[in-house]
Amino acid sequence: MVSGGGAAGRIAGLVERVLGKPSPLALRTWDGAQVGPEDGPVLVVNSRRALRRILWQPDELGLGRAWVAGEIDVEGDLEEALARLEDILEGLDHRPKLSASDRAEALRAAVLLGAVGPQPKPPSIEAGLAGERHSRERDRAAISHHYDVGNDFYQLVLGASMVYSCAYWTGDEHPSYTLADAQRDKNDLICRKLGLEPGMRLLDVGCGWGSLLIHAAREYGVHATGVTLSEAQAELAKRRVADAGLDHLVEVRVQDWRDVADAPFDAVASVGMAEHLGAQMWPEYVSRLYELLRPGGRLLNHQIVKGRQQSEPAAGNGRRRSFIDAYVFPDGELLPISRVISYVEGGGFEVRDVHGLREHYARTLRAWVANLVSSWDRAVSLAGEPRARVWRLYMTGSALSFDAGRIAVHQVLAVRPDEDGRSDMPMTRTV
Repeated sequence: MVSGGGAAGRIAGLVERVLGKPSPLALRTWDGAQVGPEDGPVLVVNSRRALRRILWQPDELGLGRAWVAGEIDVEGDLEEALARLEDILEGLDHRPKLSASDRAEALRAAVLLGAVGPQPKPPSIEAGLAGERHSRERDRAAISHHYDVGNDFYQLVLGASMVYSCAYWTGDEHPSYTLADAQRDKNDLICRKLGLEPGMRLLDVGCGWGSLLIHAAREYGVHATGVTLSEAQAELAKRRVADAGLDHLVEVRVQDWRDVADAPFDAVASVGMAEHLGAQMWPEYVSRLYELLRPGGRLLNHQIVKGRQQSEPAAGNGRRRSFIDAYVFPDGELLPISRVISYVEGGGFEVRDVHGLREHYARTLRAWVANLVSSWDRAVSLAGEPRARVWRLYMTGSALSFDAGRIAVHQVLAVRPDEDGRSDMPMTRTV
């Protein structure tokens, strides 16, 4: 262990001077020098380019770009490393004001480290969307960026169920209970909340690879229609429907939700889709779903929301671009659950139930990370190393955020009342 030597020592000193606290991780640099705690993960800086990138963009996006480019890495447990780094990451957004001598010393250290120079270009897979936010064309591009990564890659991460939303873990008493079982139980929970019966019409908005459609048609005998903007998802969903022998009950379309016109439906499911909307689209979205449902029809909205610790930006303040915005869900926006409920009720629905599943999503993400890590070489061959690194970082970090309550996930069950205000909902809770 080198104490205070080489590039690692200079970087550690710079971090402590800027943030007022030492790094909680051991740090190793391109010259072989290492400083810091001897236990736990090691943050590896592979290139001076990483420092230049972070000096130009001293926030989570700068760190994320360096991670995606392979300029920084973690040796050891990534989740533990991120947990230890939380204070540092928070400090990047609340940096103390440096004195003149501190600024001079920081600049001197940056020069000695070779970190001064033009800003590096972002990795090529960073999303750069053109056009008006939430126009049909831009929404299609945003969905393509995230979902058209390759069906084989998603199958490796998600497993055979091909469900890309929070599972519902109910069978821990059974040693053989798996992620696929938990995803089946989530689909069944949705079907039961929607009160599905044979012959009903179900619309799945943002149907993914068709798993809910297949479950609802096979187990409940409904006529299920799914819409997605992803050509890759629709292609595989149609194949899965055909393989299940359910062509007569299930239809999958590449279609914008704004263009669905074959009302009425008896039930609408929106699972993991509303995060893509943005607040500006919610009134139109809820109004459209209301029009598509018959009186007495039910809506099940399942989505990630801001947690109790997260405040909304003040009016007029632009949003700082995050790692998630740039690499995972471009144009996505998380709302507090209170605003989701307000929008649903403002669209004429009666909210009947709100079900928090935060702990279930943390566990689901860890199962996906385990799938990714256990087949890392295959994942890299399918999607490229930068994109595999994106998925590993975002899923690992998201699991920690669910644990801490920074984000949450809720199912909101609502009904379109009939003209007399009746809901036709059961008097007692059945699910």
